Amino acid sequence: MKVAKFGGTSLASADQIKKVCNIIVKDNDRKLIVVSAPGKRNKDDIKVTDLLISLAEKHLEDGNSEKEFSRVIKRFSDIIHSLGLGGETLSAIMDDLNKKLSLDASDPGKFTDSLKAAGEDNCARLVADYLNKLGKEAHYINPGEAGMILSKEFGNAAVLPESYEKLAKLRDRPGISVFPGFFGYSADGEIVTFSRGGSDITGSILAAATCTDLYENFTDVDSVYAVNPNIVANPVPITVLTYREMRELSYAGFSIFHEEALAPVYHKGIPVAIKNTNNPGAPGTTIVMHKEVNKGPVVGIASDSGFCSINIRKYLMNREVGFGRKLLQILEDENLSYEHTPSGIDDISVILSQGQLDNEKEKRVVKKIRAELEVDEIQIEHDLALVMVVGEGARNAIGMASRAAGAFARAGVNIEMINQGSSEVSIMFGVKSGDAEKSVKCLYDEFFC
Repeated sequence: MKVAKFGGTSLASADQIKKVCNIIVKDNDRKLIVVSAPGKRNKDDIKVTDLLISLAEKHLEDGNSEKEFSRVIKRFSDIIHSLGLGGETLSAIMDDLNKKLSLDASDPGKFTDSLKAAGEDNCARLVADYLNKLGKEAHYINPGEAGMILSKEFGNAAVLPESYEKLAKLRDRPGISVFPGFFGYSADGEIVTFSRGGSDITGSILAAATCTDLYENFTDVDSVYAVNPNIVANPVPITVLTYREMRELSYAGFSIFHEEALAPVYHKGIPVAIKNTNNPGAPGTTIVMHKEVNKGPVVGIASDSGFCSINIRKYLMNREVGFGRKLLQILEDENLSYEHTPSGIDDISVILSQGQLDNEKEKRVVKKIRAELEVDEIQIEHDLALVMVVGEGARNAIGMASRAAGAFARAGVNIEMINQGSSEVSIMFGVKSGDAEKSVKCLYDEFFC
């Protein structure tokens, strides 16, 4: 059995949906299908999810959302008409949206989640309808009825453990099951969504729950590449990745997978195949638990910007019991999560996503650290980028950091900080955001050219 998830670009138009359904029917093992909402048809287009958010916002603003409603219906109408489906499919979508618009709007998060989920939900209905039109037995699956029970955190839900036993029953359903991604239901029956890109999470949860043999994730690229193709032309494709390598790359800016999506299949040891809807015959990239390292120490290089560093210095810091705990407690009290903590004997840096800090919160944090930890020096450095060199082979490679540092020096990039995790799967370099692209290029040249 295979669970196959199709992303928004794979479902953006009737022609794309025809490709998707052709892929599904060519392999009888593809019994459980997860769909996103229709995405962009071209670079200037708007995703259906964004249209639905605009619809929710306008309705919450003044209740006059006819224009936004019409834009959503037009997207679905164009798809339905081109697929040759009956008017009842469109009528069902219109009824669904009207029903959601009539819900209580006193809680904006709850109201918006209900409308956001309509993209995936109605896409699943029409994909199931089209598969039936092709003569295949296909069934739309309602997430709530199937047991996709999530925490009641609108826009940022997490799956609850009791979901897995209920969802496991999907394995025994007849025909093809079409399951909408991105959302589920709280224990009290409210629609709640994952964070954006959460259809990947849905697919992974279903793959783990059904103990599938393979989780296929169809997107619009032939494979994962060693570096962002927008930075380096024609980069080396990656045929096999480990879960840990993919996690590091996703964290550092690779957008192939939602960064939380691998957790369910990781714990079950289920392999993941990333495939191209537009070129399904391409080898793609497979993510596995373990692999042989035989092609050099580095598998990929990624970068992400928007970070800051709290740099603290105190003489004899290393002798002060509890210093690190007290520092992190201050951040926790301000509801701040941290990324890395490079340190020395008398200094420590805490790297954060700077979007968490506004001016007032930053002032409070600095004031608390000065007062409670009595530090000698504290400064906050903004606009940093994190550049990650990732590869299972790094742990046994001699001179990795030296090669990377040499590449930075030749490119004229100053390294603000270096951090290597205990797993030795990655080395993180902190640089100024303006040097991020240059850093990726010089590291790619060093390790792949």
